Amino acid sequence: MKILLSEIMYSKKLTIRQVSYLTGIPRSTISDICNGTIPRLDTLEDIARGLNLRISDLYESDIK
Repeated sequence: MKILLSEIMYSKKLTIRQVSYLTGIPRSTISDICNGTIPRLDTLEDIARGLNLRISDLYESDIK
């Protein structure tokens, strides 16, 4: 599973600081996710809520 947060941030022209502010998630956690750490489900929910996305918009599944 690949988390697409970096790509979403790029397309929306958002910085780590802005995503942190919108989601209430620490900048270090946002940075870790952008660098490949797989977040917990509640973190994905907070990101989706803060960026007005569905959770499924945040990842690319490896299942074919």
